[in-house]
Amino acid sequence: MTKRPILPQNILSIQSWVSYGHVGNAAAVFPLQRLGFEVWAINTVQFSNHTGYGAWTGPVFAPEMVAELIDGIEARGVLPTCGAVLSGYMGSEGTVAAVVDAVKRIRAANPEALYCCDPVMGDYGRGVFVRPELPERIAALAIPEADILTPNQFELELLTNQKIETLEDALKASRQLRERMRGAGPRVVVVTSLVRSDAPTECIETLAVTAEGAWLCSTPLLPLEPPRNGTGDAIAALFLGQYLSSNQAGEALSLATSALYALLEITHAADSREIQLVAAQDEYKRPSRVFEAERVG
Repeated sequence: MTKRPILPQNILSIQSWVSYGHVGNAAAVFPLQRLGFEVWAINTVQFSNHTGYGAWTGPVFAPEMVAELIDGIEARGVLPTCGAVLSGYMGSEGTVAAVVDAVKRIRAANPEALYCCDPVMGDYGRGVFVRPELPERIAALAIPEADILTPNQFELELLTNQKIETLEDALKASRQLRERMRGAGPRVVVVTSLVRSDAPTECIETLAVTAEGAWLCSTPLLPLEPPRNGTGDAIAALFLGQYLSSNQAGEALSLATSALYALLEITHAADSREIQLVAAQDEYKRPSRVFEAERVG
């Protein structure tokens, strides 16, 4: 008798999509698949390329489309098999509400499902690049439903109204943000692109803060100018996948950060404006160089 195979865990990912290059779902889906997950992708936009080029073509989809696609997936009877929801760039107030509604529908079918929210709002050098009302809307609707948050340093400052210059500043802000997340969940905050005054020079860090403690992972700072779009989308997916596999924030942080570094190292070597997502695929599950996460705080 043939043994029934163990099927991959399912993740619903609601993000933007580009035909050329890798941001949003185009940066998140493939790494999650290489980590062994099935990904149900719902695209909020369909652009020719990311907006960092200054020009692009393609439509923004209506928020109602998210609910319509969830209806169709629900009709297949598979919502109880969804283990997590991942969201990234949300271009309108309606899209934020639609994503949160999708999370609630998944949780109604599977109370154990986690929601990982990458609160895409802005970055140093660019400032806030979403509509002015969105940071407040994300804070009011998405943050209280989130189990995992992956803001960059700029977004953490925006969400907490705190300036972050030291490790203690980052820990304090992350802990305050945790208090606003879903109480029934693990409440993990992962701060990406952390650059602080009390850190060694020529490095960049990622910080994970949970109820059990905090971990810091440092990698060399590669000279990528301009900064490559899609790196935040990629590390949010990599961390979620590793966390679902191990349920250990420190281990997930180390493996996700190491995989991202390998991706950026390959991108730098190729002198590419786009992250080399396919070329780096062997690094996602077992990075060739592992940067250990140090317990801090």
